[in-house]
Amino acid sequence: MRVVEAFRGAYAAEPATVWRAPGRVNLIGEHTDYNDGFVLPFAVPWGVTAALSPRTDGTIRLMSLQSPGDPAVISSWDGAKGWTRYVVGVLAMLGSRTQGADIVIDGDLPAGAGLSSSAALEVVIGSALNAVYGLGLTPMEIALLGQKAENDFVGMPCGIMDQAASALCEDGKALFLDCRSLGFRNIPLDLAAHGMRILIIDTGVHHELADGQYAKRRADCESAARRLGVAALRDVTDLAGALSVLRGDERKRVQHVVTENHRVEAVIGLLRAGAVAEIGALLNASHLSLRDEYEVSSPELDVAVEAAVRGGARGARMTGGGFGGSAIALVAEERVPAVRESVQAAYAERGWKEPRFLPATPARGAHEVAL
Repeated sequence: MRVVEAFRGAYAAEPATVWRAPGRVNLIGEHTDYNDGFVLPFAVPWGVTAALSPRTDGTIRLMSLQSPGDPAVISSWDGAKGWTRYVVGVLAMLGSRTQGADIVIDGDLPAGAGLSSSAALEVVIGSALNAVYGLGLTPMEIALLGQKAENDFVGMPCGIMDQAASALCEDGKALFLDCRSLGFRNIPLDLAAHGMRILIIDTGVHHELADGQYAKRRADCESAARRLGVAALRDVTDLAGALSVLRGDERKRVQHVVTENHRVEAVIGLLRAGAVAEIGALLNASHLSLRDEYEVSSPELDVAVEAAVRGGARGARMTGGGFGGSAIALVAEERVPAVRESVQAAYAERGWKEPRFLPATPARGAHEVAL
């Protein structure tokens, strides 16, 4: 295992533990998590692996195989820069419960594809620290730790979905998560048995959610909730009444969040009934809502979705925070070549770089890897 070889080379010792945590793709339920709503992500086969040993002097030595060079030595929280903030943030949230660590990171998540490499990194570090320091944290507590690191240390006001998916998902299943109660259950998502596939379309347009756009959407939702007198938009039960008293961006954000929660519940009902192909129409509706009401799509995402459906996909939508990243398409196995060709042609027609296509199967959440 190359992460172990790199650890030996960097620190002249064996790691105490090796953990892996996956990225995620969200089937449906976008921008609902920080509104106390419902989400339905699943873990992808790609993720982040961490070899780690504890220290006793409070120092963090950290290197990544994706950023070659000598290990960074971080002796104070202020020393974290760039991607190291996600790692150091987890240690900072744990405070005196840990005394530093030697860490080597390796990842195979496609960079910038919106598959939540940051959450995978937080969860893998939290899981490894939990193991070596005997902290007794549950997978959900590790997910919450990662979210807190991203909110309070990195400064990104994300919800809990990404970290929960990385920590809690199971092979062949999607995670239905109530983001208020944190109740969850894994829902079977056996695409192959129904002759279907989820195709991830990586637009190649990279996004930086911490640039204020994500925070602006969250602020819109919070101000709308205050105006409506509810704790969160999840509590809006009379949509028509709510929309009648709202204007502008607040009105559009509420329209999306309330209808998206209903779409999550509808998708779960169809999956339980074995009607996998029928969720396509709900994926289409989700994309239109994200494009028009939440305004987080991009031209590249819109073209990918439209071309995928035109090529024969049962449904498609942007996934993730938006402003770039990836779309997903629900495609019958025999239609995969036609969908790819349709999207490729649409991109070529506009002079855009060809997107990357990644077939995604629901994978296992965070787990220890045998040395």
